[in-house]
Amino acid sequence: MRLRIAILFLCFPCISAYAQRPAEATAEVPALDSFHEVIFKIWHEAWPQKNTSMLRQLVPDVNKGIASVASAPLPGILRDKKAAWDEGVKNLQNAGLEYAAAAASKDDVKLLAAAEKLHGQFEALMRVTRPAMKEIDEFHAVLYMLYHHYLQQNDREKIQSSALELKQKMAALNSAALPERLKQRQKEFTSARADLSKSVDGLQAAVQSKAEKTIKDAVEALHSNYQKLEKVFE
Repeated sequence: MRLRIAILFLCFPCISAYAQRPAEATAEVPALDSFHEVIFKIWHEAWPQKNTSMLRQLVPDVNKGIASVASAPLPGILRDKKAAWDEGVKNLQNAGLEYAAAAASKDDVKLLAAAEKLHGQFEALMRVTRPAMKEIDEFHAVLYMLYHHYLQQNDREKIQSSALELKQKMAALNSAALPERLKQRQKEFTSARADLSKSVDGLQAAVQSKAEKTIKDAVEALHSNYQKLEKVFE
């Protein structure tokens, strides 16, 4: 019981942070997350045990999960990734068709290969919705609301509070280490992060000026440099 309470308190800050975000500013597709339960059974239970009977039994769940993913809307924060998402969904659907066809056959080797491909396409689609680093995700959530809402509404109070929050998020990003799997992109990442950091400082100065055009130009520059940082991981 004490362990469960301890885990709850450790996780609570993370849960609270996501709960405070508008749904459109959260890079999540619930249908994809739910489908992971089926993929987990395939990849971590049936496939390593070569349990082709279980793989065949999971066909209805696979079909249902893929249908849910295909009809799921993307949150606003992922609007720039719609083309990649649509392509990933198509690849997942094709993998699902191959999986169902292999399951209907008596070819267990073909079924195991189809299950592996299905898992691979699921992982590829997950990468579309998941940022490379949590610090980038947290920064983007603030920037999204600033760029697509507060700036358009000329809401000075929220623009100012966003500028301050971005300063904090940038500090966390500046101190974050690139994941080991992405170390080969360190040089490009460091350069893009430095440009983004300068843009954050520029926004602070622009907000202090209270000049509408200066603020708008600063936000545009910040958004542009964020996109450059994202491209490092594409």
